[in-house]
Amino acid sequence: MNDYIEKAYKFLLEQDLDHTHDLGHILRVTKYAEFIALNEKADIEVVIISALLHDIARPDELKGIIEDHAVEGAIRAKNFLMSIKYPKYEEVYYCIENHRFKKQIIPETLEGKILQDADRLDALGYIGIARVFMHNSGGNIEERINHFYEKILKLKDLMHTNTAKDVALGKSKIIEDYILGLKDELEVYYGKER
Repeated sequence: MNDYIEKAYKFLLEQDLDHTHDLGHILRVTKYAEFIALNEKADIEVVIISALLHDIARPDELKGIIEDHAVEGAIRAKNFLMSIKYPKYEEVYYCIENHRFKKQIIPETLEGKILQDADRLDALGYIGIARVFMHNSGGNIEERINHFYEKILKLKDLMHTNTAKDVALGKSKIIEDYILGLKDELEVYYGKER
């Protein structure tokens, strides 16, 4: 681990994180981002630091203190990186500012695209299923199933890099199979017409 990455990781550990965007989520996103960056020949250092810091402001958004965790997180990350004299702080700022799904932005840099892809990959597969049911928005089973259709299952078609597209296909299939099984079980109890 290089010095800047290590300092970013230590800074991350000092942050307050929320339960669906916790340290586990951030480390998984970082691993996906590193894997994609290696395959796509991107700036791995920028990608890793961006991934480590991408959700540092999320808890404040959930508390209603700030409006957009991506914008505020980018500012906090930039200030921290400038304080440790990291030369590529603008590149990291750009990645974090534009990573958010809700904004529907396609980043202009490869590193920004990779952070989006990595973040979206963690919403897929078995862990993605668990995160949907852990999310603060709650809701009954039907509402959670709708969330899979309204957002999660669309993610595989929104990946930017070929590496992420390949990974997303398998992880989406896991969710598709799960939803079919869940619907089958619900029909046993409630019938086809609910």
